Amino acid sequence: MEEPDFELLSDYYSMLERQGPGSPETTLKALSFVEGHDSIVRIADIGCGTGAHTLLLAEHLPGSQVTALDFLPAFIDQLSANAAQAGLQDRVKGITGNMEALPFEPDSLDLIWSEGAIYNIGFERGIREWRPLLRAGGYLAVSEITWLTQERPAGLQDYWAAAYPEINTASVKIAQMEAAGYTPKAAFVLPENCWTDHYYSPQVAVREAFLEKHPGNPAVKAFIENDRAEADLYERFKPYYGYVFYIGQKV
Repeated sequence: MEEPDFELLSDYYSMLERQGPGSPETTLKALSFVEGHDSIVRIADIGCGTGAHTLLLAEHLPGSQVTALDFLPAFIDQLSANAAQAGLQDRVKGITGNMEALPFEPDSLDLIWSEGAIYNIGFERGIREWRPLLRAGGYLAVSEITWLTQERPAGLQDYWAAAYPEINTASVKIAQMEAAGYTPKAAFVLPENCWTDHYYSPQVAVREAFLEKHPGNPAVKAFIENDRAEADLYERFKPYYGYVFYIGQKV
């Protein structure tokens, strides 16, 4: 698969509030399955993007300190600006980093959060390698692309086999969490509006602005065409796949 143009990705997705499917409602729903909010102080938001859900965590866990990590500096710059605008700059720290080499000590975190980003390292690897960073009884909450049916069209299967071979059903993902040393607390499918209203619809205007910003650029044109194809794929096959939020507690 061709390597993505990270400068292009950064430029485009910085224009959006969210860099993947999700919504404030689903973030707060996932948080509702994390018990003992008063004891949730040290939080890592891994693959935070520009921080839409990061700020929600900080707002609803007022005693917390959130370290938000992404590998794209432009996202962290935007997150820091958003945190300052919300008056949360003292409790939200954005850092540029790699989720394969996280800068946290063992047993130092109360909650690890990752919305639509763990695929970058792989679900099974991520939940296994991040677990030692949690204190005993700490929580992990991640959203992950998941098959919603046991059978699906061959063309769709082939697409995801190439794009993300780890895609699987929720029962497999939950079993992987148990095998990695977590007690599953909840799993729920993100509703359709997380894809449409909160992710794809806002991109319609952004695509046009992006094309105007980069006139005649073949890489930008190909990027936009791929983006449109992805949205069309979801519209055609949304009964078969979606994001599922998984919440587990370290045993």
